[in-house]
Amino acid sequence: MARAATPALKARWRELFGTEPPPYNRRFLESRLAYRIQELAYGGLKPQTLARLTELGKQFDKPDVPSIRKRTISERPIAGTRLIREYQGVEHCVTVRRVFPVSAPETN
Repeated sequence: MARAATPALKARWRELFGTEPPPYNRRFLESRLAYRIQELAYGGLKPQTLARLTELGKQFDKPDVPSIRKRTISERPIAGTRLIREYQGVEHCVTVRRVFPVSAPETN
């Protein structure tokens, strides 16, 4: 697949999925095609896994479940906490000086 032209990958997508390929980049097409080929060769997910995923989907697909969970005050870092991350070989460090309260959004 690495040497195949993009139009060939798109044709293979149509063959394996029976739909038009999404307008994503080549790398996405390669990874999804590889997964689909393995799925057809070795079988897909176990029925138990599919059932579990379906249940999780139902649980989180409710309108009353917020998509982003807000952190409570007790989950926020306290003053003096050092947050350290490495990005592209450079270490970045931030010290929490104070925590600002977040007011709840107004509802009408």
